[in-house]
Amino acid sequence: MRLLVFFDLPVVTKAERRAYTVFRRFLINDGYDMIQFSVYGRILNGNDALEKHYKRLIDNLPPEGSVRCLSVTEKQFASMKLLVGLPLFQEKALKTNQLLLF
Repeated sequence: MRLLVFFDLPVVTKAERRAYTVFRRFLINDGYDMIQFSVYGRILNGNDALEKHYKRLIDNLPPEGSVRCLSVTEKQFASMKLLVGLPLFQEKALKTNQLLLF
């Protein structure tokens, strides 16, 4: 399961830019990966983790702007089509015959 966060925050004043930076850093430190500008996603292990991270998101919301979240299954996320651009490093699938040694 994945939790996707979409946000559009004002960045006109210094306080608004600070709120944007604090919120974005929270997302990164909480394990979210940037899918594209203002869209972040995180892999979760079921509904309990979904509720936990949903509450953490609510506790760290900025005072102004628009923040939305959407939960999708891995199958739904994998069916997403990339229409323009290149896939991110995290999105590239490894071939099963590759071996990684440490």
